[in-house]
Amino acid sequence: MVNLKSKIYVAGHNGLVGSAIVRQLKKKGYKKIITANRSTLDLANQVKVFKFLKRKRPQFIFIAAAKVGGIYSNNKYKGQFIYENIIIQSNLIHSAYLCGIKNLIFLGSSCVYPRLCKQPIKETYLLDGPLEKTNDAYAIAKIAGIKMCESYNTQYKTNYKTLMPTNTFGPNDNYDKLNSHFVPALIRKIYYLKKNNEKSIKIWGDGTPRREIIYVDDIADACIYFMNKKIKYSLINIGTGKDFTIKKYVNFLLKKLNLNIKIKFNRSKPDGVFRKVLDVKRAKKLGWKTIWIHRNCYVNPKHRFVDHAFPSLIEALRILN
Repeated sequence: MVNLKSKIYVAGHNGLVGSAIVRQLKKKGYKKIITANRSTLDLANQVKVFKFLKRKRPQFIFIAAAKVGGIYSNNKYKGQFIYENIIIQSNLIHSAYLCGIKNLIFLGSSCVYPRLCKQPIKETYLLDGPLEKTNDAYAIAKIAGIKMCESYNTQYKTNYKTLMPTNTFGPNDNYDKLNSHFVPALIRKIYYLKKNNEKSIKIWGDGTPRREIIYVDDIADACIYFMNKKIKYSLINIGTGKDFTIKKYVNFLLKKLNLNIKIKFNRSKPDGVFRKVLDVKRAKKLGWKTIWIHRNCYVNPKHRFVDHAFPSLIEALRILN
């Protein structure tokens, strides 16, 4: 059982999800949080990872370290995505086992589910059909991590769980022009649109694909909630269970920002998966649900998106200037 004095290692603590996990752990009173920068620990080096875990001896590990990006980078750098993600997660999971660390949470991605998946997506739909081609290398790497956790649980009696987040946004997001995900990419576009006094915004695809989004502190809350749960499931979806079209997200945000801007859809660019909304019944059955809905009395995820997009927009102003 992990307590406030337990040593907890967060791999990927500078990233979007990892930094949120660290914030939430500190907020809840956990005192012994272990982190390591890339200059200190190369997660692609198995020997160094093993020696690090053997020396630090954490009681729990969160694996939030990964090579991530949007449609462009996933499609262009497939070799890097599959190699780096497989080697990082494999080094951490296997070294944890070798060091006798029985408990960890691996952060997956909803892109592991089939492209033409029945909606909403249940955990049991994994490997039930072909993947989206634009990010199949990244998805296969993540699937390998999921199956590695399951296999170690079966053979070595570990308690390794995978949480499967939907599209996530929040502080410490990536606003890179070519490597960002849906929400930060949209925030970046709006920032430069305002800065350059442009009259139109260009969006990849035709705007009809539907996306579910979740604020990163919800993901961190789920991680800590399931940290102390001994459950029969090794795979749990984490999301809101609600989705909207990309066009609706863009229109709603522009309206809230009082911008009279024309939306231009670039149909020559890929849309990605048409619809991807997670079935979150398993998480709810186990006692977890999104906290921001109840904390802020919001019902519609669009409102929650805008509420938390403004702090992200402020962060983007600092980063992009």
